[in-house]
Amino acid sequence: MLWYQVFSDGVEYEARAGKPFVPPNITIKQVWEAVPKHLFARSTTKSLFYIVRHLLVTYLLYVFAQNIDTIVSTLGGPPITRPLLKAICWLGYWGFQGFAFAGIWCIGHDAGHGALSDYGIINDILGLALHAFVLTPYHAWRFTHRAHHKGTQSVERDETYMPFTRKDFKLPDGKVAVKMDYTEILEETPAFTLFKLFVRQFFGFQLYLLHNRKGNRKYPAYTSLFKPQERMIFLLADFFTGLTPSLKGTAIILSNLSIMVMFTLIGMYIKNNSWNAAMKYYFLPWLFQHNWMVMFTYLQHSDPNDPVLPQDHCSAGSEDSSCTISPPITWLITFSLRFHSITFHEATEAIKPVLGEYYSYDSTGVIAALWRSFTQCVFIEDEGDILFYKNQYGESVIDLDEKAKSKLGEKPVDGAGQEEMIIN
Repeated sequence: MLWYQVFSDGVEYEARAGKPFVPPNITIKQVWEAVPKHLFARSTTKSLFYIVRHLLVTYLLYVFAQNIDTIVSTLGGPPITRPLLKAICWLGYWGFQGFAFAGIWCIGHDAGHGALSDYGIINDILGLALHAFVLTPYHAWRFTHRAHHKGTQSVERDETYMPFTRKDFKLPDGKVAVKMDYTEILEETPAFTLFKLFVRQFFGFQLYLLHNRKGNRKYPAYTSLFKPQERMIFLLADFFTGLTPSLKGTAIILSNLSIMVMFTLIGMYIKNNSWNAAMKYYFLPWLFQHNWMVMFTYLQHSDPNDPVLPQDHCSAGSEDSSCTISPPITWLITFSLRFHSITFHEATEAIKPVLGEYYSYDSTGVIAALWRSFTQCVFIEDEGDILFYKNQYGESVIDLDEKAKSKLGEKPVDGAGQEEMIIN
């Protein structure tokens, strides 16, 4: 790939753009049976090895940062270049350590899925500790994330990256709206769009945890994952675990206590070192961690070519299914994340033949893909069986196949009899 092509749409995206969407006729059973059985086996020993290896890399990066001044001084060269070299080293540390922190979060994510060990208590202990290190409430996030897997891309059931609707923006009806209507309400300067993208990338995940920013509207306004009583409605409907609502509330409190322990450790570090040290070595990598996390999760679930489902007619699907994009990742992200199964699962290759044309991979450069999705996935319609993202001019790059439209028009999809269909 030539350097300038990282700012262009990938060939996979161009091939899908404008192609009518035909709902797939693939069942969960078909996907499940395609996955080799050995991939369902869990090994506590192997998981602990990965954790130790990853923590060692994280520590070595920290040691590197502590010696940046020494490293720069030994490189020689004119003194005027040293501030620039230091800046490059610090930015490199924050970026790489952000990858490492994202990897720690990913292992905690796997623990939340019960993937690290056959013993639930081991999964929870490891997940609690790892997520506390990156200030994530393990149990609250675990409960809501499992709900996400039950309703990916469903406006009614998904947990985050919920799209705005025509009604949210108070836009005129699509049948009478003209381009100027959209421009007056939605048009922004590139600088302001870039600022919003920056806020979403670096602070979006914490805003979601704190007050459900971009979360599902089924929760009351400003619902927080740190407050167990605000999640009780959801907890009552969580069919993944056998815990009672009271025990789930206790688990969320335990998550909060683990984060308080982490803040205590950070406070002790600050007392023995300084605020400046904590900011350089921990908090700035922590912010970069959010950037990487939001990057790969947003690109997985927000693409102009993929549908959004307002009706409850999709069943729990796998991440690499027809409404989820496998984004491009560099060798850096691969090193930090791929063996933690957050961007690509080992099962991906096995289920590709089953998904066929519905397997979505996009080689568009990350920066271009982020900008494209952020500017093209602006809103969806308020009603419809299968919806598609529209941009600030009210345009979508894809529409439902005419035969599918006719079929849905004759028999509206309301969830009955659709439990085995993979749409999400």
